[in-house]
Amino acid sequence: MTLIRYQPWDLFGQIQRDMNRLLESHLGEAARDADNSSVVTSHWTPAVDIKEEADRFVIYADLPGVEVKDIEITMDQGVLAIKGERKWATDEDREGYRRVERARGTFYRRFSLPDSADAERIQARGREGVLEVVIPKLQKVQPRKIAVEG
Repeated sequence: MTLIRYQPWDLFGQIQRDMNRLLESHLGEAARDADNSSVVTSHWTPAVDIKEEADRFVIYADLPGVEVKDIEITMDQGVLAIKGERKWATDEDREGYRRVERARGTFYRRFSLPDSADAERIQARGREGVLEVVIPKLQKVQPRKIAVEG
């Protein structure tokens, strides 16, 4: 006979998670429709990797289903902001789903860049659901040798 440990609190935890997900999906949709403010809010957060190389920083953001035209990248006072939206194709696409786990709506990520970042030469491209933002580093000023006349 196999002994199985009964843990009733696991069941309550699962119910709580399911209720939270249910409320977030319904209330989140109503909030998106009613939100006309200028405050940037996020409905989901894309995963990112940040890589530092000798001459640049590279940010990779997973944005499957987000069209390049729906992505906005800004740089202001040392902060790089990536904002965009993953949309439903049409309102009819929402009908008939029994379970929706993939996030839709707006996203917003901000990154503080070091002083060595060259804000004037930042480049970005999207390919196969991955956004790549390349931030070159400033050229280091080489020390200058000054001759002493005597």
